[in-house]
Amino acid sequence: METTRILPSTRYIGSKRRLIRWIWDHIGRLRFNSFLDAFGGTGIVGYYAKLHGKQVFYNEILKSFYQVGLAIIENESVRLIYKDVEFLLQKHEEIGYPDFIEKTFNGMYYTGEENRWLDMIATNITMLRNKYKRAIAFSALIQSCLVKRPFNLFHRADLQMRLRDVKRGFRNHHIWNKPFGQLFKRFVEEYNRLVFSNGRVNKAFNLDVFELDVKADLVYLDPPYVPREGSVIDYRLYYHFLEGLVDYERWPKRLNPKSSIKAMKLNPSPWVQRENIKNAFEMLIRKFKDAKYIVVSYRAEGVPSPREISQILKVYKCNLQVYSTNIKYVLSKKMSRELLFVAF
Repeated sequence: METTRILPSTRYIGSKRRLIRWIWDHIGRLRFNSFLDAFGGTGIVGYYAKLHGKQVFYNEILKSFYQVGLAIIENESVRLIYKDVEFLLQKHEEIGYPDFIEKTFNGMYYTGEENRWLDMIATNITMLRNKYKRAIAFSALIQSCLVKRPFNLFHRADLQMRLRDVKRGFRNHHIWNKPFGQLFKRFVEEYNRLVFSNGRVNKAFNLDVFELDVKADLVYLDPPYVPREGSVIDYRLYYHFLEGLVDYERWPKRLNPKSSIKAMKLNPSPWVQRENIKNAFEMLIRKFKDAKYIVVSYRAEGVPSPREISQILKVYKCNLQVYSTNIKYVLSKKMSRELLFVAF
């Protein structure tokens, strides 16, 4: 087992980084060889399964998150070398650089100079021929973008919040003014260190979960959380800028002209609709009913309720164990109860 390795950096809402050892305490004792992380997100859970010698199938519908799965779960040996990084960090006379980010997002998320840099590096990354090198580069770029954003999000055009000369009550502000190039190199080094082979053929997918055709002994489901009360988080709006970066050439055509934050056009999703979420859960469990184990991560305060999730699982599995732990998420003012349903 490669369990002494570091874990990937994560700055996403709902990341399981702080919970991964608790999760593995309950599922690591089960007998399985293959592991499907159907809502792969930050890649933490899938990567941890890879560290423990499992064959891992990672799936994520967001192209930006998918880069991490491609870079450190599917990839087993490719790294960005010094020459690659130097190429990415310089302008080249033979390349015509667009100014899409500079013009479209002026004054919204980053300074004009930073926007020009992003136009350059996004263009350069598309020139890399190897898909794993591109994935490492995009993963490092995404982390660089996140650390320079208040709350690591793109749901508000609040550049002035970052630039305002006031006393800060939190720690991240000292990173905001670090040059993008410096941050990028730091995260390239991190992702390079995460690359390894566990002797298995691991695979990353960028699909809607209902289009996924993968068989695995254990299916791990961590769908978007829908709270019983309050607003529902749509990850596509929180991270729309990152989605554009990794689809740079098609970004202009994907913009929603009515969006005040210059987000992309969105297709309907049951995972952001309270009225459809229970039905989506039922379809999801039914889809993976033939797996030896179905494991679900969810919060006790969500829709469907813990009782409803248990009822759905019991339709297809004879045994069900439910574990819980308390956690306070970064942007939350109160404790949440995290649940782990293990059905077999």
